[in-house]
Amino acid sequence: MPATSYLIPVYSAYGLVSVGLTVWLARTLFRNGSVFLEGVFPDDPRMAEAINHLLVVGFYLVNLGYACLLMKAGTPTTSAIEAAEVLSYKLGALLLSLGAMHFCNLYLFHRIRRRARLGALPPPVAPHAHLGHEHLRAEPAGAR
Repeated sequence: MPATSYLIPVYSAYGLVSVGLTVWLARTLFRNGSVFLEGVFPDDPRMAEAINHLLVVGFYLVNLGYACLLMKAGTPTTSAIEAAEVLSYKLGALLLSLGAMHFCNLYLFHRIRRRARLGALPPPVAPHAHLGHEHLRAEPAGAR
């Protein structure tokens, strides 16, 4: 069997699995991210929806672009075993990138939520007393 014939099923499987995983994870992030962002922007649900859509679009672009870059096999495969190894390597790299993007999204959500909570804190309390300069005294030069 020619070396290129082993790559066709590898490319097909990789394409199907990578698109399927990316779509599944993006839908999961979109569904759960919308609940989170509604809590961050309770007064502006349209802003929460817009940010969620933009994050998902960016997620698709980065992950599907990376999946396309990973598509090319470095060397021709001469057996079904080598083809399976190429497929598992590519899917492993894609899964690691999906995981990294997932944690980046979680960190971004965390930062957005933290910033929203800081903005909702009450102003600091004014001081109740004032210390004059008499509590400061000069230290003698050789006292150290």
